[in-house]
Amino acid sequence: MPSPKELKFLSGLKAEILEFFELNDYRSYSLNQLHKAFAIRDRKTKEIYSDLVGKLIAENRLIKNEEGNVRFDNESFQVTGRVDHVNARFAFVIPEDGAKDIWVATGDLNNAKDGDKVIVQARRPSEKRKNDRPEGEVVQILERRSVELVGVIQVTPHYSFLIPDSKKIYEDVYLPKFEIKDAKHLDKVIVEVTRWGTDGKKAEGRVIKVLGKAGENDTEMHSILAEYGLPYDFPEEVEKAASSILVQIPATEIKKRKDMRKVLTFTIDPIDAKDFDDAISYQKLKNGNTEIGVHIADVSHYVKPGSVLDIEAYKRATSVYLVDRVVPMLPEKLSNGLCSLRPNEDKLTFSAVFELDANDTIVKEWFGRTVIHSDRRFAYEQAQELIENDSDDALVPVIRDLNRIAKTYRKARFDHGSVNFETAEVRFELDEDGKPIGVYPRIRKDAHKLIEEFMLLANKKVAEFVFNKKKDEPKNTMVYRIHEAPDPEKLQVFSSFAKKFGYQVTTDPQHVSKSFNALMENIEGKGEEHVLQSLAVRTMSKARYSTDPVGHFGLAFPFYSHFTSPIRRYPDVMTHRLLQHYLDGGTPAERAPLEIQCKHSSDREKLASDAERASIKYKQVEYMSLHEPQVFDGIITGVTEFGIFVEIGETSCEGLVRMVDLNDDFYDLDKNNYRIVGKSNGRVFTFGDKVQVKVRDTNLAKRTIDLELVGMRSGLVGKFANNRSRKREAPRGGRVIPKGKERGRRTGGRR
Repeated sequence: MPSPKELKFLSGLKAEILEFFELNDYRSYSLNQLHKAFAIRDRKTKEIYSDLVGKLIAENRLIKNEEGNVRFDNESFQVTGRVDHVNARFAFVIPEDGAKDIWVATGDLNNAKDGDKVIVQARRPSEKRKNDRPEGEVVQILERRSVELVGVIQVTPHYSFLIPDSKKIYEDVYLPKFEIKDAKHLDKVIVEVTRWGTDGKKAEGRVIKVLGKAGENDTEMHSILAEYGLPYDFPEEVEKAASSILVQIPATEIKKRKDMRKVLTFTIDPIDAKDFDDAISYQKLKNGNTEIGVHIADVSHYVKPGSVLDIEAYKRATSVYLVDRVVPMLPEKLSNGLCSLRPNEDKLTFSAVFELDANDTIVKEWFGRTVIHSDRRFAYEQAQELIENDSDDALVPVIRDLNRIAKTYRKARFDHGSVNFETAEVRFELDEDGKPIGVYPRIRKDAHKLIEEFMLLANKKVAEFVFNKKKDEPKNTMVYRIHEAPDPEKLQVFSSFAKKFGYQVTTDPQHVSKSFNALMENIEGKGEEHVLQSLAVRTMSKARYSTDPVGHFGLAFPFYSHFTSPIRRYPDVMTHRLLQHYLDGGTPAERAPLEIQCKHSSDREKLASDAERASIKYKQVEYMSLHEPQVFDGIITGVTEFGIFVEIGETSCEGLVRMVDLNDDFYDLDKNNYRIVGKSNGRVFTFGDKVQVKVRDTNLAKRTIDLELVGMRSGLVGKFANNRSRKREAPRGGRVIPKGKERGRRTGGRR
């Protein structure tokens, strides 16, 4: 079986062959002509190309004529992919093989819903949509994303129906009177679809769970979890398995480990944290060097492969962090108890220990199982106080030395090409009922960065150790956190956009990192900072898990794993198991099942991230709905054919100024220049403009805010164009910049 790396290479080669035939769709080629066109001479490569052409023919992407020559199928081809139902009028099918998305009118979805796996019969774009994506029609639904929907129930005397919460489900679901349990009018419920709609008939379903009254905090948080298929409690057998684990650490287990209980050790975490999965130890050695230990909760000691706890942890794959709660990957006895590195308790850990010389160079490293005893628990604010201010606290020299070393390593990382993105985060102040009474930016200071840098170091060194431990092929199989370089097309679009603000961003792959860092430095504190930073983040590829060691572009690390958070991430548990396997002299683990687990973990991480963003969006809308009417300063974060998206700086809430409410003119979308242009007055609204807005309406069910434009903030690119030559007809299109923000965490966020 080909390795994941080989499969990726073959997939790329296949796409190149298809693109060649598509560009030359006016003629057919024999295999020999194809080989000449690609300058292929050796027999092995010719066989690979011929085999890939055969697969493209089998998939109806290419056609073989009577003479045996091959040409692009101008008429149609079949593709398997997932539905992304972007609005009520049309959807995209995202092919599994990475080919171009296929545009499908809603009427041609043939009852496929968002997230469903389908086969689509695709064809070349019609003349009116020339040079756009291929068009298609769903011919078969292979797999439903889910048969459960979450929403608000509307109850009438004779029947009821569900209005789904999901913005990508556009039809109500009919509920017979006897299938609604004890649900009341406007309750939030989970419905199982028993029959999908056909021939103009609505889908039918039955209520399987009543979440509570819409608008109540617990109801809404539970409905968000249900919407994304995430659990909010543990099955009874899982809780039972956790409760049966002995709290006392056997003396026989301590003897198997390196005993570091007498070494100064402490944790630094958020003030409200309950699960402490990492600790730092510090000591000066007799030779004058410094020893720093990164100690991680030894979850794999308690969660054995194939056990009830392991099956549930893998199923979840990650903890979920909503605004007001954590939905843990492991039951509380483990996450907040046995595995939490609480102060003044002996704890089992997996450690990476580094010896540093006077130049902060690592001269020795050790990995293995340990037992520790945390002497102190710091909140970030407490550690920051010791860094910034004079104190008689005995740990001041230790914290400050660690901060100095972390800054040295951080600088070296950026000098080596690590990308410096500081993504904006928000935190909420909630009352006793979960209502938001304040929203604030989350500030990252030296204490946060100190911990982050040592976690990055441990993750990097564990990955390097496993890869280099076996010198010959096959190399040791490992779970890597990988991050590929930006897509060249996306990078070109971003570079062109940055140029409009007067900034140069190179598209040369060798210098992209330094160019991005220079940009971040140049825009700091300027009006366009948030806009360009947000778009730069979206230009980047998404980090994911894989057994393929392709490196981490954003961190500029050739090898990188996730080792430091096994309480909340299943891939870290996998990493611990693999590391111990190789420390014990084990042979390379089988790659295929691990790659499946990596894909599952990446998918679950995305779901959790989407749910987290949904909870933030809900609380932002709720906060604005409770806010007294006033004028806010904002910045345009997106332009579409139906309006302008504006982010309010004070609260980081995003809302929409609808095109129909811009009643001074008719506006067209100039997609290529990220702006809308008035047909008569030439007035321009563009991405990054600073504006003033008022809240017009809020919709908690849809998590949307409608805004009213009050004016442009003075001294900025408000752009009232007097020069008529600036007016232009512009094509209509979809939203230029997608909504949503990445949320990071203190150990490198999604890195």
